[in-house]
Amino acid sequence: MSIWLRQWKNGKGAMLQAWTVDVKQRVPGQGVVRVREVSPINTKRGAEQYEHRVRQAILDGSYSKQKAEAKAEAAAITFESFLPNYETYNANNNKPSTVASKNMLIRMHLLPFFGQMKLRSIGSAQVEEFKKAMLKKMTASRVPQAEASKSAVLRRYGKGPKPLSKKTVNNALSCLKKFFSVAIEHGAVEHAPRIRLFKTEKTEFDFLNFDEADRLLAAAGQLKLAIMVALKTGLRLGEVQALQWNDVDLIKCVLTVRRTFWRGTLGIPKGGRSRTVDMPASLVTALKGQPRQLRSSWVFADQNGDALSVKQFNMALDAATEAAGIVRDTGRIGWHDLRHTYGSHLAMRGVQLKVIQELMGHATIEMTMRYAHLSPEVKRVAVEVLDAPAGAHAGHMKAVGQ
Repeated sequence: MSIWLRQWKNGKGAMLQAWTVDVKQRVPGQGVVRVREVSPINTKRGAEQYEHRVRQAILDGSYSKQKAEAKAEAAAITFESFLPNYETYNANNNKPSTVASKNMLIRMHLLPFFGQMKLRSIGSAQVEEFKKAMLKKMTASRVPQAEASKSAVLRRYGKGPKPLSKKTVNNALSCLKKFFSVAIEHGAVEHAPRIRLFKTEKTEFDFLNFDEADRLLAAAGQLKLAIMVALKTGLRLGEVQALQWNDVDLIKCVLTVRRTFWRGTLGIPKGGRSRTVDMPASLVTALKGQPRQLRSSWVFADQNGDALSVKQFNMALDAATEAAGIVRDTGRIGWHDLRHTYGSHLAMRGVQLKVIQELMGHATIEMTMRYAHLSPEVKRVAVEVLDAPAGAHAGHMKAVGQ
């Protein structure tokens, strides 16, 4: 068989395929020449045409010359010169927020270190040197110099430069790994260096306890309903910002997350799909009492009927936390802390982690496991089944939410 479709699964279980050319051509005075490589056009028709070109090149003696020229050309490709190819792939296959974060990792960390290196010269040793350099690197301070002494600014930004976290280094390494995958697909390299990520501890997160959440709602003025939506549904700030009235079903007491804002751009929610979230009665009542602007479809709109900006949301939350007397030594309370509050309160009330995962729209259960330690009472009730009579098993399982 001269062409065949190779299929395999990647590390994430996704099925991949590549049309492969396998040519055996007898050449006078040379014997049989065999060429086996992936077709540059990944279709059956493209593979058939490529097979024909390979046979002709072998017969007229130009194949070896072409391969030598291609090899020399590939050997000259640097990290920086191949970057436009990766940026095109990134822009075509990721959300705007992902594109921006990966481009930032490239420009801030990968390009300064690997930029002038030949792609084929980058191996495990160079990757380990990169990791070493990254751990010595400091983050740039985001504190405006003119306001650096103000306590409110320090609460928002922190206290100046800090060493890069291993998580940030891992993000850069994951970006480098994908960079080489694209390079392999383009034929710039035959294989990628082995890239080992750092082992990291679970990221700590902040959340409001029950009393703080009640105080925040009681003290909230402007955008109190938005704060309530975040606390009672776990929506991300961009999802709250992009919420429209046709997403809210006050009869069935559910809302559907269909879109999100990111830097003023409207797009699909994180995870690439919509989700439905049940609303408690208190939130339904509050939404029913929210006056609607006839000229706006947004739940949270300004006087012109336009969706509110992130700055307006942040100012409202900052004012509410200050009025409620909620402070943190590590910095300000942000909208994502309200999302963590939602997940934490569900876990502390004994809701199953699988249900929390679905409500919060987590792609994997591992993301939800960060809340597992907050439900000690559920674990205590669960192990009591070991001492309970056989007939009481169902009651105990019901008590732990099974």
